[in-house]
Amino acid sequence: MRKIKVAIDGPAGAGKSTAAKMLAEYVHYKYIDTGAMYRALTLLALEHNIDWNDEPALVKLFDEHNIDQNGVTTLIDGIDIGIDIRTNRVSRAVSIVCRHSQVRERMVKLQRELAQVGGIVMDGRDIGTVVLLDAELKIFLTASLEKRAERRMRDLIKMGKPIPFDEVLSNIEYRDKLDSTRKIAPLKQADDAIVIDNSELPIDEEIDIFVELVREKEHSN
Repeated sequence: MRKIKVAIDGPAGAGKSTAAKMLAEYVHYKYIDTGAMYRALTLLALEHNIDWNDEPALVKLFDEHNIDQNGVTTLIDGIDIGIDIRTNRVSRAVSIVCRHSQVRERMVKLQRELAQVGGIVMDGRDIGTVVLLDAELKIFLTASLEKRAERRMRDLIKMGKPIPFDEVLSNIEYRDKLDSTRKIAPLKQADDAIVIDNSELPIDEEIDIFVELVREKEHSN
């Protein structure tokens, strides 16, 4: 049985990372959180007072530091920054940082290297349309704006960093606009992607659907 590449795309707060992690565990694949990689660079930019629109400075920052993502932890120069990258200030900046073509070129190269061997689940916003064009299974995961804001709110509460719901909702709307209108690799559904709206879909049923799709692809051809 061959192992495939699974690309999961969708807007902020759709639950891509949660679903991708669970799917990878169920089918014994490696999970790669590409959004966390962009968040890591964004955190570096904030810590070094780099202007989010200063592409040369961001590229220099990327080249000077080692960003690693293994599905369990996100590291900068060997230090786990998993909680720090989930703050609201990083969320507001990351869509600007990742718009730069040279930043994306470097990230995409790194992500493709991580996915070379197959048997991976990768989530983000341009995985099926840019990063892994050859992915055997592409899923576009979405949900209503309100549901996505509720989920993000719960995540922030769990991390001990709650903020008002209206602010979370506004941030999600802001991310949607930036992600879908950027010139480089905008958020969009791949032509061959399977669309799943999980607004009212329990996570266990969602994962059952994903696992079945993976098994079908593994046994095809």
